[in-house]
Amino acid sequence: MSSIEKNPKQTDVIVYSKDYCPYCDAAKNLLDQKGVVYQEIDVGIDPEQLKIMLEKAAPKRTVPQIVINDECIGGFDDLQALDKASNLEEKVFPQGR
Repeated sequence: MSSIEKNPKQTDVIVYSKDYCPYCDAAKNLLDQKGVVYQEIDVGIDPEQLKIMLEKAAPKRTVPQIVINDECIGGFDDLQALDKASNLEEKVFPQGR
């Protein structure tokens, strides 16, 4: 999990990932740069969490999968597109910082 203390105005963010995944690392780095606190779940070591991720992300089956406030937004490319459209902070901090 990110080492930044969670802002009470922030929604819940989960990053489903695996070890040695450059896209997972890129997604976590982007969230860290934005000051977003997230829970990281390694689906490579937890089959139950993999099932949960697959249900949330269906039909997608790749990592990372980023879930913001129970909405699966997709992988790193989707997260990056959300950021470039200036919608990431709105989604994560709906009440402002």
